[in-house]
Amino acid sequence: MTERTIFLDPTLGWILLAAFSVLWVGLGIYWGRRNKSFEDHALAGRNVGLALGSATAAATWITSNTTMLAPQFALELGVWGMIAYSTASLGLMLFAPLAVRIRALMPHGYTSGDFFRLRYGRATWAVFLVFTLFYSLTWLVSMAMAGGILLEALAGIDYVWGMTVILGVCVLYTMRGGLGAVIGTDFIQTLIILIGIVITGFAVLGQVSVGEIHAELSANKPALLDVLFPAAIMAIFNNLLFGLGEVFHNNVWWSRAFAFREGLGGKAFFIGGLVWLPIPVAAGFIALASGALGVAVPSADMVGPLVIAQVLGTAGAIGIFIIVFCSLASSIDSLLAATSDLVTEDIWRRLLRPNASPAALKSAAQWITLALGVLTWALCAPRIGTLASVLFFAGPLVGAMIFPIITGLYWRSANTAGALGAMLLGAGAGLVCYFTIGWFVATTIATAVSMAWMLAACMLNRNRFDWARLKEDS
Repeated sequence: MTERTIFLDPTLGWILLAAFSVLWVGLGIYWGRRNKSFEDHALAGRNVGLALGSATAAATWITSNTTMLAPQFALELGVWGMIAYSTASLGLMLFAPLAVRIRALMPHGYTSGDFFRLRYGRATWAVFLVFTLFYSLTWLVSMAMAGGILLEALAGIDYVWGMTVILGVCVLYTMRGGLGAVIGTDFIQTLIILIGIVITGFAVLGQVSVGEIHAELSANKPALLDVLFPAAIMAIFNNLLFGLGEVFHNNVWWSRAFAFREGLGGKAFFIGGLVWLPIPVAAGFIALASGALGVAVPSADMVGPLVIAQVLGTAGAIGIFIIVFCSLASSIDSLLAATSDLVTEDIWRRLLRPNASPAALKSAAQWITLALGVLTWALCAPRIGTLASVLFFAGPLVGAMIFPIITGLYWRSANTAGALGAMLLGAGAGLVCYFTIGWFVATTIATAVSMAWMLAACMLNRNRFDWARLKEDS
């Protein structure tokens, strides 16, 4: 880290960090007072309205990866890379009808694991838990890493200290408030992020024109403007499928499908996707302007904060700090809550404590949230790889789960052999491609192999699933 990358006085950085930490923890304690049982803690009483539902869908998807990895995509893959990241909005939009279907088929469900257990049996359920928990850890690690990178890039605060504080704050208020606190803070965070992105975009355009940006890229980085850039084209399909897989399988989104008021889930997810769509495009544009603005970028995943701080000075550094802190909190808390609920429901309750009371399950979920935070910290401390390499390693796993979920929700012919084979073969093929070709094709290959196996198994199956088996009471 060099002196030129420091835009915010470390003392001011710590003051901002402390202020937002107190705010989020205080809100978590306030909203957590209403939680009396595991259902209150995990699903906010299954009564979340449209405004809060749309906001939490958008805010959770506006991760640190949206505000930091989207600019990295643009810097490395050009215009197509920027568009590639925006395709993840389709994950939320296409999950909208699935959310309606999930709530109708499983009115008493808690987690995505409940679906795999009841639909495909214990063997497939076990593989799903391994895949989804691994993915959840990579997502948590990538976001916690982004927190440390942010503070180090803007204020010179040591990476490990910054990552520790941000992760610790999210663990504290998620433990206390559960999903209700997560959704409430998401609403506030969404407003802050949207306002900040709009202000930043106009500020960049005020200092450099689109023509100047195009001229600089044409002269120094023409590949970023090439519409036939092979890696970028593959990244579009890879990121689209990765976004679908991320949303379709992860308990972050299933928990919201169960928590939203009946009849509102589809609308909330679709609106959330629309709100999210322009944000990575705006973030990518900021990165493409870095050359014309003369910003030195020592690491691709720092480009967003550095450009904004260069354009707006101290005000910009404060602004990007607030925007990324909110995006970090809105995603880390959601993932901590949803993953702890998955472990509580699918492992603690189903395998270890089947007779546990609602109060005991709530307490278990809180302690599991703490354990997840500690594990994430241990994995983040060494700072392994870049944000992209950490996150996309899980791409083949999530891609392999897309078709077992879609067919399992709509086709009675979907079966255990198909789902289990699709997940294992798809993930295996994708991981081979990840290491031999690159991350930008891994999810695409995994999804294609999984789809072929799953569709073939459905066509050959003569048995028909009874949908009533999904209506488990508890």
